[in-house]
Amino acid sequence: MLLGYLLLMLGSLSFTLGAFVGVNIGTDLSNLPSPEQVVAILRSHRITHVRLYDADNHLLSALSDAGIEVMVSVTNEDVLRIGQSSAAAAYWVKKNVAAFVPATNITAIAVGSEVLSTIPHAARILVPAMRNLHKALVSSNLNYPIKVSTPISMDIIPKPFPPSAATFNASWNSTISGILDFLKSTNSFFMLNAYPYYGYLQSNGIFPIEYALFQPLTPVKQIVDPNTLFHYDSMFDAMVDAAYNSMSAYNNLVIPIVVTETGWPWAGGANERDATVENAQTFSNNLIKRVLNDSGPPSQPTIPINTYIYELFNEDNKPGPLSEKSYGVYFSNGSSVYTFGTDTLGQTTVNNASGGFCVARKGADTSSLQDGLNWACGPGQANCSAIQSGQACYMPDTIENHASYAFNDYYQRMRSVGGTCDFSGTAVTTMVDPSYGSCLFTGSTNSSIGGTAMPAMGPDGPPGNGSPGLVPDIMFLFLVTVVLSFV
Repeated sequence: MLLGYLLLMLGSLSFTLGAFVGVNIGTDLSNLPSPEQVVAILRSHRITHVRLYDADNHLLSALSDAGIEVMVSVTNEDVLRIGQSSAAAAYWVKKNVAAFVPATNITAIAVGSEVLSTIPHAARILVPAMRNLHKALVSSNLNYPIKVSTPISMDIIPKPFPPSAATFNASWNSTISGILDFLKSTNSFFMLNAYPYYGYLQSNGIFPIEYALFQPLTPVKQIVDPNTLFHYDSMFDAMVDAAYNSMSAYNNLVIPIVVTETGWPWAGGANERDATVENAQTFSNNLIKRVLNDSGPPSQPTIPINTYIYELFNEDNKPGPLSEKSYGVYFSNGSSVYTFGTDTLGQTTVNNASGGFCVARKGADTSSLQDGLNWACGPGQANCSAIQSGQACYMPDTIENHASYAFNDYYQRMRSVGGTCDFSGTAVTTMVDPSYGSCLFTGSTNSSIGGTAMPAMGPDGPPGNGSPGLVPDIMFLFLVTVVLSFV
């Protein structure tokens, strides 16, 4: 058990060792996949960080040993109860956190969602709720790996441009001061919900859409802060800097910012002409590239901007305009709404003298894949036990996934005597290790899967965004020393 908690602490270092892109998981949709299906979708698309809007116990169980870092949330409805009762906070942590770690890698608790903007009457109890939850974590010896914070909307920064002059809404001074003091004393981070989509709409044409979409700006459209002369290539960076500068008014505090929500809708009503598939794809993919360059905004260039995209699925039951229901990057069956960056970036390559792996060709005919799968597991004598129900490589339960495993097993066993990777044109070789979670493909040299990015089934399948899988040797030695001291 001690070793498990130490490994959980080790996993939490990904917040400081490199930038990542995660995804929010909302559940307000009519055809919500089962928890097991959700995890299979996350794995198949190599998503390694998720934020839940609650602490659904079924999903937390399904995320056990999935190699995915999880941010759980206290709902707005529960903030008042937890803020008024340390016993309620202790019970919440016991039921929704302690019961699942270290198998489920919970790394943060988000207390409410935009409480100051959506339920301002609860503002007075927000900081007490955060303190009570932190005390409960301390009592459970979980305060080091699991941080407590609260998502703040850009709405509380009335004038975000120029960033150097940005300040929080003065009416929230005492609450913001309490939040910042808490975050500093617990070594936590500031959670910011920042949507360039809304910033662009609210600017009424002052800012070009290219600025909101991370696209290059012509010399005449350059965005420059007149006070600092910092050049801003994106509205996203300017929003994050506006939050940093708003913080600095409080004793020059610099608390790392994690963007807990950002995104762009792919569909909208008649008056939402900028909510298009093309713009959503451009925004999401450029955002991923921006975050993964591992740098911060102009005022804090050395602090990466870890970010969660809003959101995994389209929540068709949400109230409001069509755009509110159309932020999902995947449909509930796991297929992509548009080509999404985790499917094309950060692939893990292997030093495989055999020539790589053999996997199902993306888009191959299903019946042809089934024929190839049947042949590989039959006459081809591939070992297909791992893709049987309940085994390590059974999920996701798709023809493509199972065919990839069977094709590769046959190829690894038979290529030395003339076996090829073709299967009537449905297979292709790749240097991307298709292993994921506890599912190791034949020929894989990855012995530490589960704490790193999750490779997918195909050559152009979804790569990980990659929190670093390697930790400095000194930290490893430290953990070994601590473990041995208890033996």
